[in-house]
Amino acid sequence: MYKFIGAVLIALQLWSCTGNSQPTAQQKQAKAKIVQDTSKVINHTDAEWKAMLTPEQYYILREKGTDRPFTGKYYLHKDKGVYVCAACGNELFTSDMKFDSECGWPSFDKEIEGGKIKKVMDYSHGMTRTEILCGRCGSHLGHLFDDGPTLTGKRYCVNSTSLDFKNEKKK
Repeated sequence: MYKFIGAVLIALQLWSCTGNSQPTAQQKQAKAKIVQDTSKVINHTDAEWKAMLTPEQYYILREKGTDRPFTGKYYLHKDKGVYVCAACGNELFTSDMKFDSECGWPSFDKEIEGGKIKKVMDYSHGMTRTEILCGRCGSHLGHLFDDGPTLTGKRYCVNSTSLDFKNEKKK
């Protein structure tokens, strides 16, 4: 419980650092180039990331920021499809892996297999957590907790800003 309250307080403190901006045409074009081939590891400079991402995306994906709880576009999202890294298009989670954890951020009980997500220990803000990063571009996605209510017992708590979504094709 205290970890959750701590995470909410941190998120509220960090919220003032983010804006709610939309990608420019130039950013969309630069990002489209890297999303075409999702099999290669991506290493960009900070300047290149800043050119591709909105200020809010850069803050969360590259500077390890946090969305405000209960506000992200994918928090209550119910469409069928695949959630991908907002920076590089790497497929991370399917909609079948998503569940409502009521924690304020999109939550998933497992990841797509194949090294799509890297896990590293995070000791920031006086807490011990497992940070999750995109396995392709190293972008910050959120954190992994062992308190999920599903059979896996896992809760991948992910920032909406870290994600894009590809709708499932109708048959």
